[in-house]
Amino acid sequence: MSVAYSGGGDSLALLLAAHAWTAAHGRRLIVLHVDHGLQSASADWARHCQTVAQDLGARFQRLSWTGPKPATGLPAAARAARHSLLAEAARAAGASVVLMGHTADDVLEARQMRCEGATTPDPRAWSPSPAWPEGRGVFVLRPLLGARRAELRAQLAGQSLTWIEDPANADPTYARARARAVLGPGEPDAPETPPPDEALTLLARRAQHGEGGTISWRREDLRDGPDRAVAQVLSIASLCAAGGARPPRRASADRLVELIATGRSFVATLAGARLVARAETLLVVREAGDAARAGLTETPLEENSPLVWDGRFEVQTTRPGLQVGALAGRMARLAPESRRWLADVPAAARKALPALITADGQVRLKMEGLSSHSLVRARFEAATGQVSREPTQRLG
Repeated sequence: MSVAYSGGGDSLALLLAAHAWTAAHGRRLIVLHVDHGLQSASADWARHCQTVAQDLGARFQRLSWTGPKPATGLPAAARAARHSLLAEAARAAGASVVLMGHTADDVLEARQMRCEGATTPDPRAWSPSPAWPEGRGVFVLRPLLGARRAELRAQLAGQSLTWIEDPANADPTYARARARAVLGPGEPDAPETPPPDEALTLLARRAQHGEGGTISWRREDLRDGPDRAVAQVLSIASLCAAGGARPPRRASADRLVELIATGRSFVATLAGARLVARAETLLVVREAGDAARAGLTETPLEENSPLVWDGRFEVQTTRPGLQVGALAGRMARLAPESRRWLADVPAAARKALPALITADGQVRLKMEGLSSHSLVRARFEAATGQVSREPTQRLG
């Protein structure tokens, strides 16, 4: 198990609780600290966090956000970088869960920010990592959402413990700091976090998953579902089937719900996915003609080094000289055994399948010394609430 530790009061309270729990249950704990490099004291903060972790006897890892920082949208960029770094480190350590110290105050602040026009969602107690593909198989657990920040810090102060105060938390340049100032410390009882969307999960469980990372439904299942849940499940399915990281606009998904209700056949695109609706079924596949993300380009494979291709397939090989690219334009060169396997894949999904290209130009879908599996189903199930506890196959 891993815990994100910034050095602030909330994350210190979480670290102490996580350490006590892992010690009692014989689990390993890795402490992950992200140094964003945005404050002059960040190196000192990292050293402080390392000392705290080592005093507890926990393994510590410092993660640095390097490279140029954006002139606008810095909080969102920092958040994305943080999740990506945390997920990668957790995966490398064999941990499938990252604990984060969000509290009830973070929920209140998110709601205040939305009142001022932001789109910041409420933090959820359990969710898949938002980083993709870095966060594949990694989940975020926020066990302190029912606790208030002031209460946690009072407990820490009672133990003569100290924590880091980030000056950015009081900088009115940032929306969250302004929300904190509006709310103040006297806000009443902690808010209830919204429960999982049962209608969404029910629709997701009715989906069929096929070869090549396809997702499909009977149209009657979608027609019977609440419009909001249908729009949401189609958005998630499209994102997963296309391997992207940016969700589609709600208005685009709403238009698809209207089309489904008509009962007519149609073909549409959403977030890089192709939706093929027939009288009885709706199929969601990767749009092979979508070149905007350049995800379908040829990519060299390094021996014994996993590669996530197009956000949809994890590919690994023990053979040198291979490249992976889209099957489009290469079907005529397929080996006979690959052609037989291809017959089980819907025609609309075939062009966007990953094809292995050998040094002498041969094209294969499967071959000895190659491991290739779709990430689509696991990502979809995680994003639609079908995974409600720590996966058992991980070690952390």
